[in-house]
Amino acid sequence: MPIYAYRCASCGFEKDHLQKLSDPVLSTCPECDQETYHKQVTAAGFQLKGNGWYATDFKGGGKPAAKPEKVEPTPACAGCPGESACAAS
Repeated sequence: MPIYAYRCASCGFEKDHLQKLSDPVLSTCPECDQETYHKQVTAAGFQLKGNGWYATDFKGGGKPAAKPEKVEPTPACAGCPGESACAAS
């Protein structure tokens, strides 16, 4: 069963409720008895465990990443004073 977060717009009371999908949405605040109790939008919290598709297909156990090619430095120009000052390198 999912856990839903509720908050009252009148008094600010907040509480999480464990409800079935088929249960009606709560509207009466248990704290102030006003009809301003609304369900909040929250992020789903779950964790993939075990050795299913996540562990075998997406965990990084596949082929290694391609290595970048080694770039050879260009030879210094005849008019350059040195390699560190050369704009071509």
